[in-house]
Amino acid sequence: MVSECQSACTFSHSQLLHSGAVLSALQTMAFFTHQVIRGLSSSAVRNAAIKHVTIIGGGQMGAGIAQVAATTGHSVVLVDTNEEILKKSAKGIEGSLKRVVKKKFADKPDVGAEFIAKVMANVSISTDAASVVGSTDLVLEAIVENLKIKQGLFGALDKVAPAHTIFASNTSSLPITDIASSTSRLDRFGGLHFFNPVPMMKLVEVIGTSATSQDTFDSLLAFSKALGKTPVSCKDTPGFIVNRLLVPYMMEAIRLHERGHGSKEDIDIAMKLGAGYPMGPFELLDYVGLDTAKFIMDGWVEKDPGNPLMQPSEMLNKLVAEGKFGKKTGEGFYKYK
Repeated sequence: MVSECQSACTFSHSQLLHSGAVLSALQTMAFFTHQVIRGLSSSAVRNAAIKHVTIIGGGQMGAGIAQVAATTGHSVVLVDTNEEILKKSAKGIEGSLKRVVKKKFADKPDVGAEFIAKVMANVSISTDAASVVGSTDLVLEAIVENLKIKQGLFGALDKVAPAHTIFASNTSSLPITDIASSTSRLDRFGGLHFFNPVPMMKLVEVIGTSATSQDTFDSLLAFSKALGKTPVSCKDTPGFIVNRLLVPYMMEAIRLHERGHGSKEDIDIAMKLGAGYPMGPFELLDYVGLDTAKFIMDGWVEKDPGNPLMQPSEMLNKLVAEGKFGKKTGEGFYKYK
């Protein structure tokens, strides 16, 4: 009886397979199953966690981002055109880690030394960006705020980086859309705006353009969280969120002083004690860099010349023309020598 049933079942199955309509249906089903599996595999690749990071720019911001990424277990390549800058960056990262260890592992020097060694093992340096992006998940740029230079960098790397690699800029003022226009991966391009000093500041502005895919944006959000940061979602508008509010505030403080309505010392004290800010606007301008503030304002004025919040300041322009950029030059609104 069993053998009869098996024979009947085999016969019926054979008949079905030789039925043209059913065979066509099975082939169609197999095709769509293959497409679904392929789609899921592609999605898995796109949504894979960012593990390997290439950071272009060995300055304060680039080194800070490298430190945080390496500390959270990411493999980091820090790139700059100058070997000496890179050595200085690596030394700076190690020095910063030693300060962390002094607080975190004060009574456990061996554990502290192991921590530093582990983090530094995650960091390598290179002067050749094109040669190191072949296996990277993310290329993050933190170089000079110059649109043409950024476009040139990303345009060149776009030709050699893998298709899955996400590109991001740490720009604080330039449109991400304009930077991305030099590449063919508009859907895999976004902004990651960190704040200085990176190891201390918790915020990251994650910027998406109209062409940034949801997969890319989600990956950038997830990466920010993996660094222990708090990300906020931003549109690609001038200044994003923080600088769009902060820079006009600092500029109005200068105008207030220019009009003779308050000394810089009194304005700083008023905002610290009255608003609870850790720094007054003039102290903050000197810390950020007067040249940086002027650069941002010049770009905004060019794009929106009629906006009263974005008008230039004669006092700021004069200080920058004299090379008085703030703390980094020893003098800005205040003297630091």
